[in-house]
Amino acid sequence: MVQPQRLPVVVLWHMHQPQYRDALTAEYVLPWTYLHAIKDYTDMAAHLEDNPAARAVVNFTPLLIEQLEEIAAGIDAHLTRGTALADPVLALLGPDALPTDPARRLALLRACLRAQRAQMIERFPAYVELAELAKTFGTSERIAYASDQFLRDLAVWYHLAWLGETVRRRSALAESLARRSSGFSAAERRELLALIGELIGGVIPRYRRLAASGQCELSVTPYGHPIIPLLLDFGSAREALPALPLPAHPGYPGGAERSAWHVEEAVRVFTRAFGTRPLGCWPAEGAISDATLSMLAAHGFEWTASGEGVLRGSLETQSGHAAAMEALAGDRPYRFAGTQLDCYFRNDALSDLIGFTYATWHGDDAAHNLVNELARLADLYAGGEHAVLIALDGENAWEHYPFNGYYFLRSLYALLASHPRLELTTLSQCRARGLNPAPLAHVRAGSWVHGTLATWMGDADKNRAWDLLCEAKQAFDRVLQDGTLDPQQRAAAGRQLALCESSDWFWWFGDYNPGEAVRQFDELYRRQLAALYARLNLPPPAALSTTLSRGGGTPEHGGAMRRASA
Repeated sequence: MVQPQRLPVVVLWHMHQPQYRDALTAEYVLPWTYLHAIKDYTDMAAHLEDNPAARAVVNFTPLLIEQLEEIAAGIDAHLTRGTALADPVLALLGPDALPTDPARRLALLRACLRAQRAQMIERFPAYVELAELAKTFGTSERIAYASDQFLRDLAVWYHLAWLGETVRRRSALAESLARRSSGFSAAERRELLALIGELIGGVIPRYRRLAASGQCELSVTPYGHPIIPLLLDFGSAREALPALPLPAHPGYPGGAERSAWHVEEAVRVFTRAFGTRPLGCWPAEGAISDATLSMLAAHGFEWTASGEGVLRGSLETQSGHAAAMEALAGDRPYRFAGTQLDCYFRNDALSDLIGFTYATWHGDDAAHNLVNELARLADLYAGGEHAVLIALDGENAWEHYPFNGYYFLRSLYALLASHPRLELTTLSQCRARGLNPAPLAHVRAGSWVHGTLATWMGDADKNRAWDLLCEAKQAFDRVLQDGTLDPQQRAAAGRQLALCESSDWFWWFGDYNPGEAVRQFDELYRRQLAALYARLNLPPPAALSTTLSRGGGTPEHGGAMRRASA
């Protein structure tokens, strides 16, 4: 009996963090890069290493690559030469004296409580005890009663809670420290810091080895994680939402040139880190447009991906009527007209089950449910040209899962790798197997968030942020045209501009996000712009001293907002 062809299934994890280092002080304002490295990037590699039959696409932003390298080097320099650590939270594990200023001590105390309460604090009775005690010190008047030892003990538990589950199960040091409640010595803190440095420094080499083994396809995002459709044309935001308010500036000055720079620099950084040129590009937030796809094709990429909402909107535009996407139109490759670039569109329903639903399920049950849904699609698509793409951020969902998603991910890879009707594969392998892509003459500009670009433009605060960026870019152009900067200064200014062009600043602005997170990103964005003016030897405009957005939503916990996908 001839067995039916197996349905290709691709799991894509997008690894991404913006630049959290304040360019004016060289201090890391937020710790999320190194915390996700010791927890999520480490665990995600370990799950693949533990199952040689598993396959995945892992996408890295160049800014994340550079930050991982920089932080690992900083920890090594601290351990070997006593160099000060650039992250004040991480520095709590070191021997340097703690700040005496009440505001800074209070900020450190609060920082060490930014962990998901149910899964990351309440799991450890000793951490709960310290967290409850911390509440009694949680004002500027009472922080003086929190001793240095208390703050250091709290920091140890904070970092233990952020360790990946695979690390926790395999590290004798982590196990030993977790048996203690308090009173951690300088030597013990140093050992923990060395473990953290080893984990961060190991991220890139581990994925390089997984790629060399064929288990993992690595792809890249344009350098600074910019929304390229908006850099190219503000009007693209109105393709999906015709009435969307736009910034006062008519467009981003020199956006095509800047977009090309981000793509070229991404290829350079990726190739240096992983030793090979990427074949695929996950654009920031899956944001694409006709002009974006043409640019990616011109730079030699073979595949890209976006959200299902973009495909739906594109097919509706192409056919001239709503709800034009037929049952078999999704979950398959498309080829953009006039290019050899294949476009894949994520299955939003299945991806969002991982991002937002399965965290409350038993891990094995969730994995079986997802695989059963995929098997149903295998029957529906039998004999067709289909491949299912499940794509989401590789870091933000797992802190909401018990044990950092350990049981779910372990079971999911095992079930997918052994299923008789499903073939766990990568996007380049899909392309190589000869799937016949459907023609795509036009895409309606949008992203994986609801198929629009409204998350980054349209709100008054977001638009004002764009206007500040446009004004900074105009100043950048004037200074470069004047020729007052030497080549090294020009390059440094260009890289600082790239940090300002990141999508993350615009994501956070708006009254639907929690006030504390918005405040942090607002201030960091304006300081990145101020640093650009400093690079240009210009005084920063007074507008950079004014808060852009105050937010207003309620965070799920004290840490980074969960943003698994749409």
